Amino acid sequence: QDEGTSDNWIRRNPELIRLTGRHPFNSEPPLTRLMECGFLTPTSLHYVRNHGYVPQAVFDEWTVEVCGLVERPQTFRMCQITQQFKPRELPVTLVCAGNRRKEQNMVKQSRGFNWGSAAISTSVWRGARLCDVLVSCGIVSKRKGAMYVCLEGGEMLPAAGGSKYGTSISVDAALDEAQDILLAYMQNGKLLEPDHGFPVRMIVPGYIGGRMVKWLTRIEVTSKESENYYHYHDNRVLPSHVDAEIAKAEGWWYKPEYVINELNINSVITTPAHAEVLPTNGVTLESRYTLHGYAYTGGGRKVIRVEVTMDNGQNWMFCSVTYPNKPTKYGKYWCWCFWQVEVKVTELMHAKELAVRAWDAAMNTQPEQLIWNVMGMMNNCWFRVKVESCQLKDNGRDLVFQHPTRPGNQREGWMVLQDTATQSHDSYKLEKLSSLSIDRTVRQIHVAELKRHNTPNSPWIVVNNNVYDCTKFLNDHPGGKESILINAGSDCTEEFSAIHSTKAKSMLEDYKIGELAEGETAENSAHDGSLPLSGLQSKLAPLSLSNKINCKLVGKKVLSHDVRLFKFSLPSEDQILGLPVGKHILVLAKVKGKLCSRPYTPTSSEDEKGYFELLVRIYFQGVHSKFVDGGLMSQYLDSLVIGDTVDVSGPLGHIHYVGKGHFTVRGNPKFMKQCAMLAGGTGITPIYQIIQQILKDPEDRTQMSLLFANRTEEDIMLRSELDKWAEEHSNFRVWYAISRSVQNGWKYSRGHINEQMVKEHLPSGLDPDTMAFLCGPPSMIEEVCFPNLENHGYNRSQCFQF
Repeated sequence: QDEGTSDNWIRRNPELIRLTGRHPFNSEPPLTRLMECGFLTPTSLHYVRNHGYVPQAVFDEWTVEVCGLVERPQTFRMCQITQQFKPRELPVTLVCAGNRRKEQNMVKQSRGFNWGSAAISTSVWRGARLCDVLVSCGIVSKRKGAMYVCLEGGEMLPAAGGSKYGTSISVDAALDEAQDILLAYMQNGKLLEPDHGFPVRMIVPGYIGGRMVKWLTRIEVTSKESENYYHYHDNRVLPSHVDAEIAKAEGWWYKPEYVINELNINSVITTPAHAEVLPTNGVTLESRYTLHGYAYTGGGRKVIRVEVTMDNGQNWMFCSVTYPNKPTKYGKYWCWCFWQVEVKVTELMHAKELAVRAWDAAMNTQPEQLIWNVMGMMNNCWFRVKVESCQLKDNGRDLVFQHPTRPGNQREGWMVLQDTATQSHDSYKLEKLSSLSIDRTVRQIHVAELKRHNTPNSPWIVVNNNVYDCTKFLNDHPGGKESILINAGSDCTEEFSAIHSTKAKSMLEDYKIGELAEGETAENSAHDGSLPLSGLQSKLAPLSLSNKINCKLVGKKVLSHDVRLFKFSLPSEDQILGLPVGKHILVLAKVKGKLCSRPYTPTSSEDEKGYFELLVRIYFQGVHSKFVDGGLMSQYLDSLVIGDTVDVSGPLGHIHYVGKGHFTVRGNPKFMKQCAMLAGGTGITPIYQIIQQILKDPEDRTQMSLLFANRTEEDIMLRSELDKWAEEHSNFRVWYAISRSVQNGWKYSRGHINEQMVKEHLPSGLDPDTMAFLCGPPSMIEEVCFPNLENHGYNRSQCFQF
């Protein structure tokens, strides 16, 4: 979509919802997708606020000038910023002051575009502290006039006849170590992306996003606040009676009391999702439904409670609040938190509306009603979700949930319906309700409704024309919940039949909620969405659970009698796979007329352009007595010739290594200084991927110890690479264990992994900053690894299995 614009060189995630057309690029992720990611937001999904074009910067040539009321003015190159100042790294939630603006625009159009409720994201930022930079330049005292620090970006914008984006913060905030204000040059363990300010930007925790100048070029210490056009004409909350004309005529833009700095208290309901349908039947009526959402506040204050009402505030339910990140040493909370509360489905049936409000440590809370302002900013009224009860002709009932709005120009949400109803255009609502009114003994489900249930909160699938709600089975599925989610909202008959037993097929009946409406056909997860090799020019391969990339085999090496290295090309030579470190891909192919899918972890580096590599052990037919037929997929891959193709989707998996000891498990942040690694056979590949990533970064000093078990010495995969790394890097060591035949001269352990091997070659788990990664056969993990790790001081909360 950026073709023909000045940003046509930037790779952007197609999942992001564009709010201002093709240019400039302003976007937010789908709310359900954002919440799936958990505490840390992948950089590619982080919301974006751009006022104009994105500067094409060269890291080594970029400079930041520090001037004004300082004794030693200086122009810093990026190498000086990264090397001269001790780096500070921490997670910070960024929020646009326009978050939830569309709700205000539905009351009266503001000067701003339609942000939804996902103009919020969290990343781990790394940079030089602003206070250190200012002190090094000899900032003068407030007595001598140093009152403000003005910040200026590098992009030239059209406002006021041509102006760069600029703003200012107080010198008190700038010099306060507790404020953690950064000149950031890394996000989530990597250099900044162009849309997020490459090569350097400001991070001002607890403030609105508008103070965090991107593409920073100038820092000036002054006696008065910035006179930049954007500092005065943006990021202010004026009284409700003041419109744009009054603001200009009466000089409201220049009144300092209306400037926004710190974020206000806010909370949002994310589950139920917009347009989610909750069937009410014999099963659901006896169960409870869990509401979920996020909350945040400014100034480093803590969100101390979240409450939900189902009767317009007459009664409130206390929610359970989770704080994924600890406060700083100064007691500051710079990140969002998550809340949840269980309610009875029978109570939901009597509710007309759900609403949430939060409180922070200063006893700030959210107003009941929306307060309009000309900029449409800081909207934090109760977040309300309407509950509609749809009567079916067979006496059944469904509950349909409506969020207030949807971002951008999407004509959905109860505020939109309310608005169109006043214009006698309520056809959307009537059409939706009538589509649920059917006269059948078995509930008929339309494809449009099926497609809406493609989230972790409500995954529906179709098998043999029957519709199943797999929500309650997600966490119990032996193949992991991703195997279900990859097919959510589609027909997966072929894939399900290919890999499930008769017992599994009978179990599925417990989750049946209806049939696909007569004459309708759902998208087939096994075929639809496959992306061809041509026509994709993005630098990031369009890897997702819903879309499959068709990849061509361009290389194949025989490394031993049963190990092969396969090289597959990506759709474009300048693309990278973009697979998060620790995750794996799903390879899909038709084998003997049936769909077959298997997860694999690439051994190639995540930033290799144009291709990825898979190291695969081939399980041949007739070799193993327990598996006479051998490995269906591995044998199929071995049969491929150069030019053959397979489909790939992903990412799958619950572990994501971010960098410098930071990682997430199911979206929850973790940190380690030491890592014990236990691998068995082909289980080395995801662990190899993490080792490779850590050793690539000279600043990542995570200590790693690998205990690698195999049957024979010949079975050891990637041995030469592992041995070389152990020789060259002081923070990595490896030890092998062979359970069968051992050749003369073998200097490592013999036999299965035992307590002695674990204690001799892996760090103790008594240190809470020591974690363990495990991958191998289930029997090895459960019967050998876990017990021996526990004897070495580990508890299960320190152990993570791929």
